[in-house]
Amino acid sequence: MAQVLDAYVNKSVNIVTADGRIIIGTLRGFDQTINIILEDSYERVFSSASGVEQVLLGLYIIRGDNVALIGEIDDDIDRSIDFSRIRADPLPHAKT
Repeated sequence: MAQVLDAYVNKSVNIVTADGRIIIGTLRGFDQTINIILEDSYERVFSSASGVEQVLLGLYIIRGDNVALIGEIDDDIDRSIDFSRIRADPLPHAKT
């Protein structure tokens, strides 16, 4: 897993946590247990009624046992999306 994450260092990533949160930020580092360090991060909070709220988090650490998914974000495509028009229910907690 560490070899895969090396390719994402200093790039924008999308992390889905086990409790259903979606956190976006620049991957600055990680360790052998996949604890993640993000810079300039924010959480996207989805709502079926009021669209997507983006909550600023700044420098943020996510415990490795709470990481469900990590993926790289295409910044150009991400900037072109009008998140205020998107309506969606929040993700449920991951089943363990």
